[in-house]
Amino acid sequence: MSESQVSRVLVVGGGITGGVLSLALRQRGVDVVLVDLRSELGGVGHGITLQGNALKAFDAVGIYDRLAERGFPFSHLRLKTADGDVIAEISTPPMGGPDLPGTMGAVRGDIADILADEVVSAGVDVRLSTTVTEIDDRGDSVVATLSDGSTETVDLVVGADGIRSKVRSMIGITDEPQPVGMGIWRTVAERPAEMDCSELYYGGPKYKAGYTPISEDLCYAFLLEENLDRSFVGEGPNGALLKERGQGYGGIWGQVRDSLADDAIVNYQWIEAIRVESPWYRGRTIIIGDAAHACPPLIAQGAAMCAEDAVILGEMLTSGDKVEDVLPAFMERRFPRVKMVLDSSLTLAEWEIHPDTPGADPGRIMGQTLTALVQPA
Repeated sequence: MSESQVSRVLVVGGGITGGVLSLALRQRGVDVVLVDLRSELGGVGHGITLQGNALKAFDAVGIYDRLAERGFPFSHLRLKTADGDVIAEISTPPMGGPDLPGTMGAVRGDIADILADEVVSAGVDVRLSTTVTEIDDRGDSVVATLSDGSTETVDLVVGADGIRSKVRSMIGITDEPQPVGMGIWRTVAERPAEMDCSELYYGGPKYKAGYTPISEDLCYAFLLEENLDRSFVGEGPNGALLKERGQGYGGIWGQVRDSLADDAIVNYQWIEAIRVESPWYRGRTIIIGDAAHACPPLIAQGAAMCAEDAVILGEMLTSGDKVEDVLPAFMERRFPRVKMVLDSSLTLAEWEIHPDTPGADPGRIMGQTLTALVQPA
């Protein structure tokens, strides 16, 4: 292997970004050490909406077929009034190309489980309950100290450790996630037979309600409203609370709400965003995915942007170019695309918080953004 290529990489964080990057690098012959603070990499519930460009990235690292066995594919999105009347139907552009569905609903935990299985099968050196505590950049390599006291000498450290990234602050990037001004309730429920795609309900008592079918018998339902007191943040048996807060919506959303058990597991989080505009790298350490650009889940592009980052960085690091050249070129390639998604998502958030904004047209901005994303990453 020529000196212009990487042979060993430390990836911090084993979520979608870190898992996909680890696979992309291993498949190109790079040794990968993957550290994660959790005791296991597998996932927990909740649904996720994956657009075609996310599916394309998963296909690139060989996990799409396994995911497709469990997920629910569809090719359009409906906007509805609070009582369930159709406002508009938007076809999902073929962002992953003609051979993949426009969109797929999936159980987030299924993606994590598949990735956890595949990274081990690919020969990634997975270290659980472990993180990086010190980064010593030697110019031509990095000596990383891990929380178990061991050290690893690598060609590159990648912070794929999410919106609260420790690697980000370790390399001197001071950006912090900011609240967008809305919170999201999420749960998994039984899927009514007539639910055939993602649907969003506007004009009700909260900012927005919606759902996505995620398997033959399950759906992922959510409710967006204002930031509630931090005591609400977290996960627990709060079905009764979601049913109460979700009153005022009819149609299929009303059916899903009413079907919830009072002790159904519900998650509530403040929605936050971050966009690092300064270089995402310092020397031979780079942050990618949500560590560099986390967007509100209003266009369902968060996982897609993370997975695209991972696949493209894997390709560029093994192209034969020097690491010093790859990192700025990677950011230059990715920043306009993630900025567009973030700008559109933040505009949608603003319109949902202030629906009387002149010119507010969520369907238009969603359609424009998804159409733009047909262009390959």
